[in-house]
Amino acid sequence: MALSVDPAPVEAERFEAMRHAMVASQLRTNAVNDPRVVEAMARTPRENFLPAEQKGLAYRDTLLPLPGGRRHNSPLATGRLLTEAHVRPEDHVLLIGAAGGYAAALLAQLAGSVVALEQEEALVALARTALAGEAKVELVQGQLDAGWAAGAPYDLLIVDGAVEQLPDALIAQVKPGGRVLTGVVDRGVTRLAAGRRTEGGFGLLDFLDVECTQLPGFRRLRTFTF
Repeated sequence: MALSVDPAPVEAERFEAMRHAMVASQLRTNAVNDPRVVEAMARTPRENFLPAEQKGLAYRDTLLPLPGGRRHNSPLATGRLLTEAHVRPEDHVLLIGAAGGYAAALLAQLAGSVVALEQEEALVALARTALAGEAKVELVQGQLDAGWAAGAPYDLLIVDGAVEQLPDALIAQVKPGGRVLTGVVDRGVTRLAAGRRTEGGFGLLDFLDVECTQLPGFRRLRTFTF
């Protein structure tokens, strides 16, 4: 008589092996070197924050399709954003583009509190399930480019995706001296960039060319020349 085998432990072991391979081959070799970020990514099951049909691809170094025409950022892009953010345990963070909640779950292990903003209803539902019981994360739904003024001011703004420009109204939600990490898109090329809000203004400095998901709603106004 054949004995039935519960596939769940085997599946969990397979995902854990892929997760540690991701850390070793994708992250550590590409300057994701903050020990707290590496530890968080090594123990957070990324597959839990993806639609069922994408779970098997959770640890590939690529963008993954999501509902609403969106794409999930790669582990490398998210890992570098968090590394360059130098997240502090006392930080109050605004995360733009929460998707299924993966970056919010990582930030919950690094920061004091997180407001995770997502506008796509199907992704909000996915994140709500994946983040259930995570007391440090407030998941909110609204337009990404508007931010979440109700939770401002923030010590740190992280945009987990690429944008053409960050609206002034969004930057205004960051404390003077606060940090901003984002992807940027310029003529079809995506990069990661970091900046700091000061009383005198705000600017970004690119630090890595990398494939990065482009978020909706952040187009630069086009000007015409004659």
